[in-house]
Amino acid sequence: MPKANETWTVLPHLPIEEVAENLWRVQGGLPNMPLKRVMTIARKADGGLVVHNAIALDDESMGRIDAWGPVQFLIVPNGYHRLDAKVFKARYPNARVLCPRGSTKKVAEVVAVDGAYEDFPADPDIRFETLDGTGAQEGVMVVRSLDGVTVVFNDAVFNMPHGRGFTGWIFKHVTQSTGGPRVSRLMRLFVMKDRAAFKEHLQRLAELPALRRVIVSHHRMVSDDAAGALRTAVATLG
Repeated sequence: MPKANETWTVLPHLPIEEVAENLWRVQGGLPNMPLKRVMTIARKADGGLVVHNAIALDDESMGRIDAWGPVQFLIVPNGYHRLDAKVFKARYPNARVLCPRGSTKKVAEVVAVDGAYEDFPADPDIRFETLDGTGAQEGVMVVRSLDGVTVVFNDAVFNMPHGRGFTGWIFKHVTQSTGGPRVSRLMRLFVMKDRAAFKEHLQRLAELPALRRVIVSHHRMVSDDAAGALRTAVATLG
């Protein structure tokens, strides 16, 4: 993956999906690979927007975002999801950049970091948690909407379908990222520091009252039996 885009570069993407009254989602592509990425936008109680895993969109889509509210926070969810962080900060210079505390050094290589997840101000509808057992490199955004609670993951949980060809074989058998919901081999090898603590945190999230859906940063959203999906992901850890 490129270090970071220097200019506003629009790759193919789907239309913005209005998931709930305060939650939008959009899926887009990555250069030279079939992996899809997901941007999630949550609207704070004061009308300000929180952009999780920013993706540069076309003019019409960005106009919809700007009409919905001012972008107040840019969430870079780990040190590898930085592709459009710099250009989003240039577009929204007053937005505060937050990332998991353990990813600050890598994120700061491309954009100045204003704080960690713990620095997100109190809001009745949105909160952030750093995932236990990850060395503070990964976290989740938890959004409360009228229809229930959404947990927004980054790379800690994948929900990708099996693909075709050699690349599909790599994702299925080498990185073990497909056939989700699941925790990938890359997460287990390079991010997870304490398997027991990580499993326990996922289990706590599965038990959240009114849990409605799970959004991940690659491919499919879980909107049916979100708690069961998280328990399935936990089971992949053995």
